[in-house]
Amino acid sequence: MEKISKGRFDQIFSAWGEHRILVLGDVMLDEYLWGNVSRISPEAPVPVVEIVKETTKLGGAANVALNVKSLGDEPILVGVIGEDANSEKVISALEQAQIGKEGIFIDNPRMTTVKTRIIAHNQQVVRADRENTEEISEKLTKNIIDFVKKKISDVSAVIISDYGKGVITNKLLSGLIELCKESEIFIAVDPKDTHFMSYKQASLITPNHHEAGFVYGKRIRDERILEEVGWGLVEKLSVKALLITRGEKGMSLFESGGELTHFPTRAKKVYDVTGAGDTVISAFTCAVSARANFKEAALISNHAAGLVVGQIGTAQVNKGELVNELEEFINSTNR
Repeated sequence: MEKISKGRFDQIFSAWGEHRILVLGDVMLDEYLWGNVSRISPEAPVPVVEIVKETTKLGGAANVALNVKSLGDEPILVGVIGEDANSEKVISALEQAQIGKEGIFIDNPRMTTVKTRIIAHNQQVVRADRENTEEISEKLTKNIIDFVKKKISDVSAVIISDYGKGVITNKLLSGLIELCKESEIFIAVDPKDTHFMSYKQASLITPNHHEAGFVYGKRIRDERILEEVGWGLVEKLSVKALLITRGEKGMSLFESGGELTHFPTRAKKVYDVTGAGDTVISAFTCAVSARANFKEAALISNHAAGLVVGQIGTAQVNKGELVNELEEFINSTNR
């Protein structure tokens, strides 16, 4: 399905932006050092980057929350940071974005996760990570579940943003998925391969093709293997839908009822795929909250992803940009 009627578009976007979405996962800080290269180091065969600018952005689950906010819904961000200078930057960025910090828990020995990217001439040269990936304590897990229990009646959906940095544990997943099932809350997961089997009975899982193939044990080389992997994971995980993102090949949506739908990429230019998965799961969840079906939500999120990969660094698409993109698409397909 690569089509949506004007009537359905109007219905979906008339209800868009009226919902609270809880985002739980690994909160990070994305740091960018921007510069130019004019020579190779005499010390080693590596470029010397002359830094001219530094910027920081919310990353990981915080970027998912920022996407939800940019798309017009209200995120409730839940995550863990350390007690250090970088955690202060995270809190400051959340305040600037007008995203609540009530669900941010401090773990004193933990280091706030920071990904530092050096960009030269609009290309990433290297990335350096500072992080602590040990699982959070049982006490902190309980505190997070208790917080979610207080908020669950106020949200239309939950997004789990699992980057494997220790916040998403098997115990937390089992408690959260059970809680969402009891409350009939849509739950979407951006997965990490180490926890895949713990996502059972989630509403939606959004792996890329590398992650899906690795977990299933078969590298996705062609359409036949894609289908084997996709349907195999739907059955193993008992999910309502599996959305496999495939880079330049777009996306493939596997629904538990037996329907498979392919969506060609909408990207006009690809500068950077950083954070594209965050945009996909955010747009999909916002769309479902606005009563879109899974095919419509996948189409909308495909267009959203096409907009963000045309930008360098962790980026978001806002509701106005997405509406304009979809209106242009609807007009072109209805001619």
